[in-house]
Amino acid sequence: MPAPLRGVQCRGDLLNFGAVLGVVSAFLDEQGCRYAVIGGVALISYGLPRTTVDLDFVVESSIQDDLIAFLEARGYETLGRSKGYSTHTHTDAVWGRLDFVYIGGDTSRKLFDGCRFLPGPGGREVAVPSPEHLAALKVTAMKNDPTRLFQDLADIRFLLTVPGVDRRQIEDYFVRQGLKDRFDELEKTL
Repeated sequence: MPAPLRGVQCRGDLLNFGAVLGVVSAFLDEQGCRYAVIGGVALISYGLPRTTVDLDFVVESSIQDDLIAFLEARGYETLGRSKGYSTHTHTDAVWGRLDFVYIGGDTSRKLFDGCRFLPGPGGREVAVPSPEHLAALKVTAMKNDPTRLFQDLADIRFLLTVPGVDRRQIEDYFVRQGLKDRFDELEKTL
């Protein structure tokens, strides 16, 4: 298991990952909503040294309206919102930027049932999706926003090296998005 995250920061004095995680987690727990940390913090939890500037979550889609109302009551501005995604920022840099991916149905069940509990910001254990599910989120993001290609490929390359990872499952996510050639390129680098 990777060492606990110490001092996860974005550019030194900005987002207080531990405090924000505590506030958002408390709200989601109170609502009985399943959630997990994704993005840079999840990758750090698996042992990839990297800098991140925001805190990303995947949550059950049924919480979207209540979650956004909660965040806005705490001073967050909603910068964008769709059925499957919302992004928020706070004028106080300590509260920073938050991104949420909303999932439901069978996808939700599979992802949350496969979560691992790993050391997160402030030494707090956090639910983190399996490496395969993190890769699926990255492949989808890459498909929807080609500017993310190189960073997401680097992250997926790391996930392919996590002990016990199911490489064929990750390959299948690439195939589904019409990106099989990108997976083949990654495999050549391992």
